[in-house]
Amino acid sequence: MTQTLRHPEILEIARRDGKVTVDRLAAHFGVTLQTIRRDLSDLAEAGRLERVHGGAVLPSGTSNVAYEERRALNTGAKRAMARACAAQIPNGISLFLNIGTSTEAVAQELLHHTDLLVITNNMNVARILTANPDCEVILTGGQLRRSDGGLIGALAVESIRAFKFDLAVIGCSALDTEGDLLDFDIQEVGVSRAILAQSRRTFVVADHSKFSRKAPARIASLSAVETLFTDQPVSPPVAEACAGWSTRIVVTGAGPR
Repeated sequence: MTQTLRHPEILEIARRDGKVTVDRLAAHFGVTLQTIRRDLSDLAEAGRLERVHGGAVLPSGTSNVAYEERRALNTGAKRAMARACAAQIPNGISLFLNIGTSTEAVAQELLHHTDLLVITNNMNVARILTANPDCEVILTGGQLRRSDGGLIGALAVESIRAFKFDLAVIGCSALDTEGDLLDFDIQEVGVSRAILAQSRRTFVVADHSKFSRKAPARIASLSAVETLFTDQPVSPPVAEACAGWSTRIVVTGAGPR
C-alpha cells in the first residue's frame, strides 16, 4: 500500500481509537517501523496528528479535517447511511440538505426521486442534483467557503429563514457522549440552527468517526432530531438518552467500499 493510501487510513484509525502506535500500524500495513515513523512525521508536519512516544494522537479539536480527506473517509458507510436515509425521504416534499460529505452522499441517492424541492447551502449538493430533472434546486445566499463549497454566514441564515421545509437532512463534525451535535465553524453552527428552526422534521447522518471526535461549537441536542442514521451503534448513554427523547437510531453497518 502506498503512502497516499496509508495516510487516510491512519487518520481514520486515530479518530476511531484516539491514538495510533508505530508497532500496531506496522503490523496492520505490513511495512517497517521506519516507514510508519515517516508516515506519522509527515502527518504531524501537516497538522493532522501530534507525535507522542511510540505513536501519535489526534491534535486538539479546534479545526476540521480537510474536505478531500473527509470525502475519502468511510465511503462505504456513508453510502449505506445515505441509501437508508433516502429510502425514508418521500417524493413530493421540500427538503434541506446542508454542508458535508454525508449529505452529498444522500443527494446522490436522490437522483431518482420525483417532485422534490431541495434547498441547500452546499454547492456540491446542487451540482449532484442537476442530474435529476424532477428536482428543483434552490441555493441559499451566503459567503462561499471554498474549501468545501459551503455557503455560510448571515446571508445564508437570512435565506433559510425565508422557507419552511418539510424535512432537513444535516451532518455534523462530532457527536459527543451527551448526545450533542458539534461543529468547528461558528458560522456554520448558526446556519445549522436556522435549518433546525425552519424544518418540520430533521434527520442526521453521521458515521462512527464522529463519535470519537471533539469540536468546540454546539449545534443542538439529538433531542431535536427525529432520526439519526449511522453505521455503528452509539454508546449506551447516547442510546439511552435517545430512547428518552424518542429519537430513532438507524444503524446501517459499514456497507461495501
